[in-house]
Amino acid sequence: MTERELGRGGLKVSAVGLGCMGMSGYYDPPHLNDEESVRVIHRYLDAGGNFLDTADVYGVGQNEALVGKAIRGRRDGVVVATKFGNVWGTGAILSVRGDPGYVRECCDASLRRLGVDVIDLYYQHRVDPRTPIEDTVGAMAALVKAGKVRYLGLSEAAPATIRRAAKVHPIAALQTEYSLWTREVEEEILPTLRELGIGFVAYSPLGRGFLTGSMRSLDGLDESDFRRHQPRFQGENLEKNLSIVEVLEQLATAKGCTPGQVALAFVQAAGRDVAPIPGTKRRSYLEQNVAALDVELAEEDLAVLDRVAPARGDRYADMSPVNR
Repeated sequence: MTERELGRGGLKVSAVGLGCMGMSGYYDPPHLNDEESVRVIHRYLDAGGNFLDTADVYGVGQNEALVGKAIRGRRDGVVVATKFGNVWGTGAILSVRGDPGYVRECCDASLRRLGVDVIDLYYQHRVDPRTPIEDTVGAMAALVKAGKVRYLGLSEAAPATIRRAAKVHPIAALQTEYSLWTREVEEEILPTLRELGIGFVAYSPLGRGFLTGSMRSLDGLDESDFRRHQPRFQGENLEKNLSIVEVLEQLATAKGCTPGQVALAFVQAAGRDVAPIPGTKRRSYLEQNVAALDVELAEEDLAVLDRVAPARGDRYADMSPVNR
């Protein structure tokens, strides 16, 4: 698998990462099949992948433990990325914290759950509006100095915040949602990152599964599936957004691949400083995602995709927009 370099500090990751969030709930009941999830991670590593993405809030710590279990005995060469900042309550995120004490506390807890000595890429999951970003990144930089973290990242941060953070310590990557139906980062985020020499990690590059063409309605989704409550999957929004899938299906038919592979190829075409992290808990989908590296989009293909109408509906029911 080819690699992409994030930032200017030498962090190299696979061109297609593996988002592990869905292995611990969100789309299915948590722990539905942890053993299969471990097999998916092993298959990804066997295919030459090295970039695993998790967070302390996924499964309220269970996802980090799952990733730690999967990489036991295979730590060398694996880039483990995790996040802190979202404070989880009873079934919901209660607040965002970035105060220095909380940063240190979260890092130590993540190290224990992952069973590793150092976190390769440590993100602030969301920006804490009550704590200056300089204080948060200062605490994160201290973790680098202490040998607990190798590289720093931010998630869903606005350009001004990114600039302030980068003055405190080099930022290797920003992680934000990006796909054919979520393209706002092209306006200010990507230009800012390229000016500062920061890599970009695209989460939900398959539109939470919608851009694969496998979802025509909410029928069949588990009652706990959080997409049931997200605006883009509701009523008229869902019906309108199916027109995006129709374009992907047409291109996929012409190229002899799947709609999801076209959607991933679109994100990969954004630049060699962009690394998508599609999530899956099934080996068959994983192999399709990795094979998307072989899908080439010509200029005329990208022109067709550029004409796709923006998605109808906000990204989140209660957090959109989340940039600060």
